[in-house]
Amino acid sequence: MRLLLLTHYWAPETGAPQNRWQWLARGLVERGHELAVLTPAPHYPAGALLDSSPRFAPGAITRDESGAMIHRTAFRPYGVGIGGRGADQALAAADGARLALARFGGRHRPDVVIGSVPGLPTLPAALAVGGALRRPVVAELRDAWPDILDSSHHWAGPSGGAGATGGADGDPRGVGAWAPRSLRHGAALVPPLVTVLERRADAVVATTESFAQALRERGMKRVKVIRNSATPSDWVLPAPPPRRDGDDGRPELRVVYLGTVGRSQGLAAAVEAAVLAERRGARLRLRIVGDGARAAHIRATAKRLGAPVEMLPLVAPEAVAEHYAWADTVLVSLQDWPAMSMTVPSKLYEALATGRHISGAVDGEAADIIRSASAGLVVPPQDPGALAAAWADLAADRSGLTASAGRQWLSRHARRRDQVTRYEELLNEVTHG
Repeated sequence: MRLLLLTHYWAPETGAPQNRWQWLARGLVERGHELAVLTPAPHYPAGALLDSSPRFAPGAITRDESGAMIHRTAFRPYGVGIGGRGADQALAAADGARLALARFGGRHRPDVVIGSVPGLPTLPAALAVGGALRRPVVAELRDAWPDILDSSHHWAGPSGGAGATGGADGDPRGVGAWAPRSLRHGAALVPPLVTVLERRADAVVATTESFAQALRERGMKRVKVIRNSATPSDWVLPAPPPRRDGDDGRPELRVVYLGTVGRSQGLAAAVEAAVLAERRGARLRLRIVGDGARAAHIRATAKRLGAPVEMLPLVAPEAVAEHYAWADTVLVSLQDWPAMSMTVPSKLYEALATGRHISGAVDGEAADIIRSASAGLVVPPQDPGALAAAWADLAADRSGLTASAGRQWLSRHARRRDQVTRYEELLNEVTHG
């Protein structure tokens, strides 16, 4: 098949959406499909061009390591001000639609058009391209859209500023991340519009079973779950020792969080839990590795509370393993917003692949996965007391840090090869009616 993908995020940027499509693209190309990608010049997360090489200039066409042909669109640089990210997403989507119509008409028409959300403007752009080229459209929703918009009132900063993260994987997405206050106040109009757009697609891809079921209940007849994934062979870590002594000679529990430090992760609750665990007599250290809209707030909170927390900047993918090896348990945390119960952050799959014990401050499907994989403990999201009690118990009795069955769960439910097959099957279905 000839596949045309519109997406706002692509390598050499790093992040959950970019990583997901690298292995999907490679798998589809290896099976003989032609994949063309319309995506902006790399500029995430800072909003400035990451590489001034001509191969990333708007209009450039190159084949990347995945085997896909990458057509670079225009983008709009942004900073921390209101409106920048949304304007960027809208401009890139519009330029992507323009390039699609200019380059993929006539004998170059694709068999299927795919629109990957976020950014949200990509969805109407993909539908417009599909309509103009008379080709089916697949809408890929990497978060619970439009349900995530119901939490938009949580996203703006204390002074109404931008920079929030609306989704579990930390991309700057949605109304709360970029829109003026007047639009946020009228955000109740947006979810029905998004649902209308989703229904116009010939098929919808979700990343979780719970959200897929919600979409079916809204009248979407062709919904396929293509999970995120991780490769267990990527992580060969030594087992945590039966005892770790801190500087004062007391046994120490080491907790690591790696990923976006945004609003949807709710890490202030974890900082508070670390303080409460110490008050229970536990010796604990929480290491937060990453960056995001709430990093400064989390750092200030930890300092104010005197929390046993160290914060480190974002690290390169090849340096991630050493932090997992340092840890006894891996924290996966989400807010207690309703949409989060239908969300499984990509970092959970990575944590499962490490074989490390997981501390899940999550609800819904993410919690179900941790339990079914016997991968660690689960407490209600945003409940510092419950998380502190669980950590204190682990610090007192490390026998709870037994190796998880996370890798086996991944092999059964989220193997990359199987996810590529599911995507290929869906694309064949929409192509042949």
